Amino acid sequence: QQPPHAVELNPVLQPLSWLLGTWESDEPGEGTFPSIKPFRYTEKLHFSHVGQPVINFMFNAFHAESNKPLHRECGFIRIQQGTNRVAFIIAQNSGLVEIEEGELTSNQLKLQTQSLGRISFAKEPHVQQISRVFQLRPDGKLEQTVSMATDNHPLTQHLHIIYNTKFLTPGL
Repeated sequence: QQPPHAVELNPVLQPLSWLLGTWESDEPGEGTFPSIKPFRYTEKLHFSHVGQPVINFMFNAFHAESNKPLHRECGFIRIQQGTNRVAFIIAQNSGLVEIEEGELTSNQLKLQTQSLGRISFAKEPHVQQISRVFQLRPDGKLEQTVSMATDNHPLTQHLHIIYNTKFLTPGL
């Protein structure tokens, strides 16, 4: 079996190329929200492309102590050509489907919910809004902060984690 071909990055994606690869948290992140018990988690992020003007992503979170699988997200990232406008199209294992849009400034990506859908039997209280910030820090680490609003609580920080390791995937 031959190794995968290196696919050239679509030039539209160049401003987001710093995301590409696999990022892992070495130290657990913190999860909090007024309606839940605080928790610690680890997470692996994988950003890839196949030459199209789209980045594919998969996020997998695990409980820091038990290593039990927690949150999963997968989807696509698009950038409006010639602008700094970015969109995440996300499907979550909780039954939430979301479009987040925002702006890329240098090595920071700020996003917020534009559209939200959920399965008919989704757990309550329902998520009403999500905002997230990805920041590539000067030390080369990737930081993510996620805030969330539900039926019962206004937009409040929910998750914060720093990814310390980056593995480039062949073909990126």
